Amino acid sequence: MERKVAIVGAGISGLLACKYTLSKGFHPVVFESQSSVGGVWTKTVESTKLQTPKPLYQFSDFPWLTSVSEDFPNQRKVFDYIHGYAEHFDLLKHIKFNTRVIGIEYEGPGDEEIRAWSSWGGNGEPFGSKGKWKVVVEDLVTLSTEVHMVDFVIVCVGRFSGLPNIPEFPLNKGPEAFQGKVIHSMDYAAMDDKQAAEFIKGKRVIVVGFQKSALDIAMECSATNGVENPCTVLYRTAHWNVPDYLPWGFSLAHMYLSRFSELMVHKPGEGLLLGLLATVLAPLRYAYSKFVESDIKKKLRLAKHGMVPTHSFLNEISACLISTVPEKFYDKVEEGEIKLKKAPSFGFCKNGVLVEGDTAPIEADLVILATGFKSEQKLRDIFMSQTFQNYISGSPSAALPLYRECIQPRIPQLAVLGFSESISNIFTSEMRCRWIAELLDGTFKLPSIKEMEKDIKQWDEYLKEYSGGYYRRKCIGALHIWYNDQLCKDMGWKPRRKTGVFAEFFEPYGPLDYVSN
Repeated sequence: MERKVAIVGAGISGLLACKYTLSKGFHPVVFESQSSVGGVWTKTVESTKLQTPKPLYQFSDFPWLTSVSEDFPNQRKVFDYIHGYAEHFDLLKHIKFNTRVIGIEYEGPGDEEIRAWSSWGGNGEPFGSKGKWKVVVEDLVTLSTEVHMVDFVIVCVGRFSGLPNIPEFPLNKGPEAFQGKVIHSMDYAAMDDKQAAEFIKGKRVIVVGFQKSALDIAMECSATNGVENPCTVLYRTAHWNVPDYLPWGFSLAHMYLSRFSELMVHKPGEGLLLGLLATVLAPLRYAYSKFVESDIKKKLRLAKHGMVPTHSFLNEISACLISTVPEKFYDKVEEGEIKLKKAPSFGFCKNGVLVEGDTAPIEADLVILATGFKSEQKLRDIFMSQTFQNYISGSPSAALPLYRECIQPRIPQLAVLGFSESISNIFTSEMRCRWIAELLDGTFKLPSIKEMEKDIKQWDEYLKEYSGGYYRRKCIGALHIWYNDQLCKDMGWKPRRKTGVFAEFFEPYGPLDYVSN
């Protein structure tokens, strides 16, 4: 029987989902609102580079070209690599470009029957005999709509696109009070490079935020305007953004992506022995974090700039907040081309921005909000059913409830990929897509809803313990190997992938360790 699978999005997760469902004989159709594959890499700020070292950011069966020699390729090279993957595996013919998914609706049992289920889909099977998904799409060229009936849906909408997060302001203190222009970083990234440079030229620019896009935009402003019109970066919290992946000459991957490093961390579902080990090794875990922090503080002169974070590096990596600082960023700060301003809160006024506690505003012509995206709302809004919207959102006091970071136990015949982050998203997405493909193929069955919800709760407790205030970001953090072990066991694969005890415990794990099953 022909099984149709709808995939929402043709970013990295969408392409992988297409490839691996095809490999199992299913019939995927991918809906992509843009005119190209690549997701967030389709268009970024000109100076954006890969955040993860290239060996960790690659498909297991599609190596980077030897001509790409740098460890952190730029946006164009990353985009070409992803597009090359789609062409190599002949995935483009399965993608409907310029096609936006308006909404999806489950046609089958009603809410009351679904609430009574003890197994996913009522029988624990990925293809329930009782229902199908109705996927309503709009062609963005002709503005016509179509309805597709499918057996399974894989939502790959990602976290960093689509619905910008615009901060809320008190009455008369929002962008409407400002005589200049206010845009989101998404709008800036959508401009071509020449247009973007012209847009900021000669302007007093304020960038709000301190993650990767904010730093990249600030650097572009400094390159265009120099000290004559310095760029002001407003930030709420300082972060352990890294200058490189070699703290004091040691490999960060060896420190945080090995089995030994994971022995220091309490893990979801760990036994007595592993729990005892994590407790005993807590001082070493603390020392690791302080070791990395000392390197970052020295290289970036954070104390001099008042930019030493109050949280630990372990909090940072556990919440997947790690990003690299653009080269010479703090040099530009010292030269006066970039100004850093801590702003727990701020409001707009006629000629600029007034930071809480200040009496005089920071004058500006342009404010760029690098304030992230409303990823949870974007995911929630794809469902037409209020019940399913509530299921996917979960509790306000917990991260998004996904078993194995893929399955909402109470939503049948559907998976979510690319929403939960990691240090290397290609690596993690590929493992999840292989897991989903094996699940669809009947290699294994999911446990009961009750057991899945228990597992989700354990992962949520891990996030709260190690990510601090950032746990809702949904991230497997510093437990890549432990997480992949679970996927491997489900699929019947050997979890331990290295040759030799030393390599198994002390060498970092990466995509090439999972080339075969």
